[in-house]
Amino acid sequence: MKNSTQLHSEIHYSIIAKLFHWGFVILFGYGVIKQVDNIGLLEDSALLHFEMIFALIFLVLLVVRWLYMNQKQQSVLSNDSPKWQILAAKIVHYGMYISLAMIAISGLMIGALFSLVIEEGLIIDSVLAIHEISVTASYWFIGLHILAALYHRLLKDGIWSTMVPLWKE
Repeated sequence: MKNSTQLHSEIHYSIIAKLFHWGFVILFGYGVIKQVDNIGLLEDSALLHFEMIFALIFLVLLVVRWLYMNQKQQSVLSNDSPKWQILAAKIVHYGMYISLAMIAISGLMIGALFSLVIEEGLIIDSVLAIHEISVTASYWFIGLHILAALYHRLLKDGIWSTMVPLWKE
């Protein structure tokens, strides 16, 4: 019988999966750093176009990542992992994908509304609220993802080492 570390160490993420993972860490971090704090700044058409292109690229890469990960990779959690852990992993991963997609989609909607000179009112306020909720949700899901990774690092069950290039078990 193999122990859980042996089971988890048999499954590895590809270089492409690791590039997608860490590339999104960088891309999301960049998005957070350069975020537009004041919607009035979008009156600058160059900034508006940049933001819309960034959101579109982010969304396309997110969809490509999701397709790749679902078709080419499998979870490193073994089938004998506790059911709560498998469910929690799925909720956090789908939550991250959905919240990140909604950030980009609502950002594109904000840009489109701003392009149409709809800068005030219920419609843009609603889209801004969706955008803010999506950003907050993404922070929570990413935080839970990091906590789970650290939990597995402390367990030394091999899951940490499947994706993290440093501080190997």
